[in-house]
Amino acid sequence: MTGVGNVHLAELATNGEQLPNGSRASSDIYKASSVAEIRATLAHLNDREASVTARLNSLIASQKDLSRELGRLDLLRAHLGSQAVATRSISNGMLSNAATTANRISSAVKRLDLEQSRVKATLDVVEQVAELKACVLGVTGSMGAPQDWETAAGYLNRASKIPKDIINGSFAEKIVPTVEVPDPPSVTLEAAAESLCGLFLREFEKAAKEGNGTKVTRFFKLFPLIGRSDVGLDVYGRYVCQGVSSRARANLHAGTGGNQRKDSYFYANALTKLFEHIAQIIEGHGGLVEQHYDAGKMIKVIERLQVEADVQGGIILETWGEERNIDRKLTDIRSYAFTFLVQSFLPVQKGLSGTSRANSPANKMAERRVSEDEGVDMKEIDGLLGEVAVMLGRWSLYSRFLAARCKDPISDEASAHEHDHLSLPSLLVNSSLSKKVADRLISPFNSMTTFFFRRSVEKAFQLDEQPTDLSLNPHKPLNSNPPHITSAVDDVMYIVNKVIQQSLATSQRAVVSNVVPTIARVLGSDFVGMIQRKMRDETYPKAAIQGALPPEHTIVAFLVLLNNLDVATDYTKRIVRTQVDSSSNPTPTKSDNPSSTPLTDLFPFDHDAVFVTNTLKSMETSFEGKTTELISDGIYVIFKNVIKPRLRPILADAFRDVDYLLTEEDLDDIAREDDNDHTNSRATSEDLVQRRFQHGWDALTKPIARLLTDRNFDKLLTTIVVYLSEVLEKRIWSYYGRVNELGAVRLERDISGIVSAVVRGGRYGLRDAFTKCTQVCLVMNMEEDEWEELGSGEDGLDWKLDAEERSRAKAMIRHGR
Repeated sequence: MTGVGNVHLAELATNGEQLPNGSRASSDIYKASSVAEIRATLAHLNDREASVTARLNSLIASQKDLSRELGRLDLLRAHLGSQAVATRSISNGMLSNAATTANRISSAVKRLDLEQSRVKATLDVVEQVAELKACVLGVTGSMGAPQDWETAAGYLNRASKIPKDIINGSFAEKIVPTVEVPDPPSVTLEAAAESLCGLFLREFEKAAKEGNGTKVTRFFKLFPLIGRSDVGLDVYGRYVCQGVSSRARANLHAGTGGNQRKDSYFYANALTKLFEHIAQIIEGHGGLVEQHYDAGKMIKVIERLQVEADVQGGIILETWGEERNIDRKLTDIRSYAFTFLVQSFLPVQKGLSGTSRANSPANKMAERRVSEDEGVDMKEIDGLLGEVAVMLGRWSLYSRFLAARCKDPISDEASAHEHDHLSLPSLLVNSSLSKKVADRLISPFNSMTTFFFRRSVEKAFQLDEQPTDLSLNPHKPLNSNPPHITSAVDDVMYIVNKVIQQSLATSQRAVVSNVVPTIARVLGSDFVGMIQRKMRDETYPKAAIQGALPPEHTIVAFLVLLNNLDVATDYTKRIVRTQVDSSSNPTPTKSDNPSSTPLTDLFPFDHDAVFVTNTLKSMETSFEGKTTELISDGIYVIFKNVIKPRLRPILADAFRDVDYLLTEEDLDDIAREDDNDHTNSRATSEDLVQRRFQHGWDALTKPIARLLTDRNFDKLLTTIVVYLSEVLEKRIWSYYGRVNELGAVRLERDISGIVSAVVRGGRYGLRDAFTKCTQVCLVMNMEEDEWEELGSGEDGLDWKLDAEERSRAKAMIRHGR
C-alpha cells in the first residue's frame, strides 16, 4: 500500500495537483510531522485513485459500443456504393432516350406556337387593313354627295384606333388605294381630317353668330372624332368667352346715364353676375366636355374663361375705383390726424380746467375736428367697406368653385375617406384678376377698416355719456340698469363685432391677418389707453383732505370705468367665442345669418380656418391681458383709498368694550344689575360683535357692490379679505393673556360670526383666507387630550400655523382671576 501511495504521490506531484491544504503531495508526504497528517494524505490519495479508476472503466466500456457502431457504418457504406452503381446504369440505359424524345417534342411545340402567333399577327394585320380600307372608303363616300359629317367623323374616329405602323405600312399602301381613292391611306385620312376640321370651324362659327345652340353643340361634339380636340376646345373657349364678355359689358353699361352706378352695390352686383355666369357655363357645359373630350379637358376651357374673367373683372374693378374715388379717399384717410385721441393722451395742464374762453385752444380743437369730419365721410366709408366685403366674398366663392372643379380626380379618390383642404389652382394664383383683387380690394379694405374702427373709437369717446343718478347712498334708488357703464363701451363693442363679422365674410386670410391684429392694437392702445388716462387724470379717488374719504362723484366715476373694462372684456370674449364655437360645433340653424357659418366653410383653403381661429383667440388674449392688469390696479386703488381707511375703525368698533376675561358669574351679575338698563346688557350679548361688524361691513361694501360688476366686486372682495384676515389675526394675538376659557369660546364665536358676515352670499371660497384665524381659536379651545393628539401628529388637519404659533395660541388663555 505504501508503494502504491508513493507512485500516486509522484504522479500528483508531476501533474501539479494540490492537496486540500494547498501544498503539493510529494512535498507534503515527506514533510509530514505527524502520523495524522500522513493518514490524511493517504486517504485523499485513495479517493483520487478510486475516481480515476472509475473514469478508466467507463471509457473502456464505451469503447466496445463505439467499435460496434463503426462496423455498422462500414456495412452501410458498402450498400450505398452498390446502389449508386445501379442508379447510374439505369440513368444511362433508360432515361436518356426519354429525355431526348421530350426535348424533340418541346422544340416542335415551340415551332408550332411561333407559327400560330405569326398567323394570328398576319390575320390581325389583314383585318386592320380591311378596317382601314373600309374607313377610307367610308370617309370619302360620306364626304361626297351625302355630306354626312357625323358618319365621316365616325369613320375617322375608327381609323384613329388603327396603329400608325399599319396605316403607314407598305402592305396597306398597296391594298387600300383604289381607282376612286388612289392616294395612300395616311394621306387620304389626313386630308379628310383637315377638310372636315375647316368645315366644322366654319359651321361652328356660323352657328355661334346665329345663336343656334343646337348646331353649336352638334359641331362641337365632332371635333374629337376627327382628332382635333384642341381645335374644338379652343373654338369653344372663344365662343363662351364672347358670351361672357358681351354679358359683362351689358351689365356694366346698364347703369350708364342713370343713377344706378350710384347704388352702393352696383359694381359688387356686376362682379357677382360675372362670376355667376362663368360658374353656370362651367357647371352646365362641363358634363358635355368631359363626355366627348375625356376627363380633365374642361380645365382648358376654364383657363380660357379665367383669362376673360381677368379682363372683365379688371374693367369692373378699375371702373369702380374711379367711380368711387378710392385713391382720393385713401389719401384722406392716411392724412387724418385723430386729433381728439392724440390730445387726450397729452398731459393735463393744471389750472386750465375752468370755463373755456372764446379763443381757447379747446374751441380751436373742436373746430379742427369738425373740419376733419367733413373731409372724411364715415357713412361713405362704411358703405364702401360693405361693397368691398361683398366683392371679396363673391371672389372667395368663385375661387372655391374653381378649386373644386380643377381638383385632380386621383386626389379626389385618395381623399374620399379623409378631410382634405382645398388649394388654389395655379390659374387663379397667377391670374391678373387675383393681383387686382389684392391691390384694388384687399389693400384698400384693410386701410379703410383700420381708419373706420379707430375713428369709431374716437367718436365713441367724443360722444361718451356717463350713466345718470348713480350714488353710493344705498337708500337712493338707481335709475339705470346694471352693468353701469358709459355709452362708449356699447358703441365700441358694436363696431368690433361688425368689423370682425365683415372681415370674416370676405373669406380672405389676408384681410383677417391685417384687420384682427389691428383691432387688438387699437383696443389695447386707444380704448384701454383712454380709460386708463381718465382713471389717472380725471376720476382718481383721492381725498381732498388727509384722513377724509375721496369725493363721492370721483369714486362713482372710477367704479364705472372699472365696469367699462370688465364689460368690454366680456363682450370681446363672447364675440370671439361666437365665431370660434360656430366653427368647432357646426350645427345647422334655420337662419341664414352669415355669422353662424363655421369658419371651415368661410376659409376652406389649406389651413386658413385654423389660422383665423388662432388669430381671433390671440386678439382676445391680448385685450384681456391689458384690461385685467388695469382692473387689478384700479381695484387696488379703490381698496387703498376707499376701503382700507374705513376697515380698521369698523373692526375696532366691533370689539369695542368687549372683555374676554369675564366669568359666568360676572356675566350673570352684570345681567342682574342691568335688568332695567339695556344699554350695558348689549355689551354681553352673544352676537354683539357680529352685529356691529355686520352693520359696518354692509355700510362699507353694499354701496360699492351695487355699482360694480360681479366679477370686479369679487376681485375687490378678495383683496379686502386678504387684508382683513391679517388685521383680524393681529387682533386675536393682541388678546394674549386677556382671555379666559369662557372668553376663548366667546372669541371663537365672534371670529366665526365675522367670517360668516364676510362670506355671506355664497362666497364660501373666501373662508380659506381666515384659516389661520380659525385655527388660532381652535387651538385656544382644545382640551388637554386633544392637545396631546396634536403633539403626536395624529390630528390629520392641514395646519397653517407652525408649531411655535400653535404653542403660543395654546398659551393665550389666562387661568384664574
